[in-house]
This record gives sequence, C-alpha cells and structure tokens, in this order.
Amino acid sequence: MVLLSLVATHSKVDLETVARLSAGTSRIDKDVLADGSPVSGAVVLATCNRVEVYCEAESESDLESARDALIEQISRSSGLDESLVADSFDLNTGEDVARHLFAVGAGLDSAVVGEREVAGQVRRALIEAQEKGTASGGLVRLFQTASRTAKDVGTQTALGGRGLSIVSVALDLATDLAADKDWSGKQVVLFGTGAYAGATMALLRERGCTQISVYSSSGRAETFTETRGGDPLTHAALGPAIAAADVVIGCSGGDNQVSVDRVASVRTDVDKPLTIIDLALSHDFDPAVGGLEGVELITLESVRMAAPEEQAESVQQAAEIVATAARSFEASQQARSVDSAIVALRKHTMKVLESELEKVRSQHGCTGPAQEVEFAMRRMVKQLLHLPTVRARELAANGEQDRYIAALEALYGITVEEPALPAAADAASCPVAVVHDDDAAIA
Repeated sequence: MVLLSLVATHSKVDLETVARLSAGTSRIDKDVLADGSPVSGAVVLATCNRVEVYCEAESESDLESARDALIEQISRSSGLDESLVADSFDLNTGEDVARHLFAVGAGLDSAVVGEREVAGQVRRALIEAQEKGTASGGLVRLFQTASRTAKDVGTQTALGGRGLSIVSVALDLATDLAADKDWSGKQVVLFGTGAYAGATMALLRERGCTQISVYSSSGRAETFTETRGGDPLTHAALGPAIAAADVVIGCSGGDNQVSVDRVASVRTDVDKPLTIIDLALSHDFDPAVGGLEGVELITLESVRMAAPEEQAESVQQAAEIVATAARSFEASQQARSVDSAIVALRKHTMKVLESELEKVRSQHGCTGPAQEVEFAMRRMVKQLLHLPTVRARELAANGEQDRYIAALEALYGITVEEPALPAAADAASCPVAVVHDDDAAIA
C-alpha cells in the first residue's frame, strides 16, 4: 500500500476556486473505492484556505491512475474543467505526504503560522472519513500521527504560544478599525454553529463581549446557544439584528450568501459603522458589501496579510519536529509492509514443511529417527529463511520493499495482505462524532 495526496491552497489558486474544489471533494465517497478502483482509501481535509485529498493505493504503479480517478470525480462533482482541476492540485507521494500533512496540522502552513485550530480540523477530517467508511488503515495511521506531531510541536516549541488564530487576528483587525475598542458594549451577529463558530464565540467571550446573536440557515442556532450562550436568531429577526449590529461574523460556509442589496436594505437610515468579518471559504457575504457606505469588510486575505510572523527559531524547531516525524512514519510504513511479507513467506514455507513432516510421521511414526529428521528439516528451513529476512529489512531501509513483495508473488505466488488495525485501538483513538453542515467552513 502507498499513500498520495492532492493539495490545492490559496497560494496557488484563488479562494473561489478552492471553495469550488472543496465542494467537489465533499462528494468523494465509497464510489471512489468501488471494486477495481485504484484508490483503496480517501480522507478529505478542507480548511478556510485549502482543500487536500489523502489517498491510499495498492502499489506505486497505481499512483497515476488513482490521481486521475480522483481528478475526474472532483471535476464531475464541482463542475470545473478537468484540466483546471488537475492544474490546481499538487501531487505528493512517499515521505512528502506525511511531511506536508504534519506541517499543516502543526500550523506551519497556515495563514496565521502556528494556529492551533487546524489540528482540530485534521482530527475531524479523519472522523468524517471513518463515518463514510473511506478511511483505510494507512490513512488512519497517517492522520493519528499528524495529530500527535501537532501536539509535540505545541508542547516542545513556543510556536503558537500567543494563542493566535485566524479568528483572533480577524478580531484584532476589527478592534483596530473601531473607534471604540471595548468589546463589552458591542452587538455581534454570528453566522454558523460549527466548530469555527464555537471558537469564535469563545474568543468573543474572552474579550468581554456579551451581546452575541447567532443565526443558522440550517436551524441549529437554538441548540448552539443552549450550550455556549448567546441569543438564537430566526430568519425574520436576522435583518433587524444586522441593522443594530456593530460586528457581523460569517463562518458557516453555507449556500445562502447574504447579498449586498440585503445588507444595504437593512442598513437604510442606520448611521453607525458596521464591520463584517467573513471567514467562510465560500463567503457568507457578497464581497461587494465592502463597498457600502459605513461598512468595513475583513476577509481571509485580510487576515493573511495582517498575521504576525512567528519567531524564526520557533518555526525552525517545529519544522525539525515535523521532518523527524515524517521520516519515522515513512520508515514504519516500509517496515510494516515488509513485516507482512516476511510473515507471508514464513507461513508459506512452514505450510510446505508441515506437509512434508506429516509424510515422515505417517511412514515412520514417532520414532527416534523420525524426530531427528524433523529436527534437521526445521533447522534447515530456519537457515533458509534467515537470508531472505535480512534482505527484506535491507530493502525496506532503502524504500525498496515493493521489489521484495513483487519477488514473493513472482516466485511463490504469495500475495501480501495489509494487516488490519485492531478494532479496539481504532475506537479508542478515533471516537465517532457527527460533522454538521455548518462545519463546512473549516471541516
């Protein structure tokens, strides 16, 4: 089994294209893993400025066909031209797959370097894939290791020690734009009830904001506010709430974008300024709202430009942790596959040995000479297996374990199966959770 990933970020394509690609990847399901498919597992990681697809294929020879199958489905689901989809994604294979994911999970590849929110997004991506039944054993190990690496970066370096995140930087920008810097008297309308909305609510509370109204197009505002506080808004009450608001924050990523005409109409005869913070990948507000009189618009691009740089030393330390973890993961992947091959060869050989020993026992019984023959044959088989075992370890160390596996199949007809993860371990490490539509902005 080999891993690959397709990566599209704001640094290569515009956010609108990233959003459409994200919508296309949301349709990746068990159909991709149908019989005969080169893809044996898939996990989609979509955040506010990236969409990444992690896959497992049967062998190195299947990498290109696996990529093509994914590109074709994303194109079909998103409505984007296949050539545009192909150009938007970078392909990672081998150790680069783990190195990139571990860097993303640790916040090294974020708009705000060192942000901690993305680590939760990595965990949720795996949970959602497990619920869909698309997470293969190799991908479970990859994402679990990514989560552990992110934790190591957080505990062993000063990276992200200031608690910065996309939300916190956006709120800092809103504070700078306001004449009154005190959040305790501000009226805030929050769009969304997902994990991003929850993080935003917590940060608003930390800044002393108490007048928070929550709107959800899917009707989950009341449930959300029951546990986190705030006042739920109905669709009818949304317009007056926006008219009275000092700050409106969008992080739902839903399909019901608020138009510039809607904002303009509800602000008729309203004199006080309004700051709109749009953190949804697919935009909760028409970008044209930034041109309205008295309205300031803060977007993900605004956050990226305003994000402070972390100290170079901390970034270097984190990068070293990520690189070491990636090398270790790749080595364990290679060792795992070659271990399976060694076990398969031993089982095959021992089966032949037991068959021959049964013939000896049938002919000579349990006599002394028969026992001597059995002892000699077992010692000979042990010696014969020694060199192939050593050679398997050597090839795995050089990343050439596939040659060994291919040789076993060619010489003995042995098919090496990927060992399954223990069910108990999976359940303990990856609890099942439901990912709602309002999480689309960050899930």
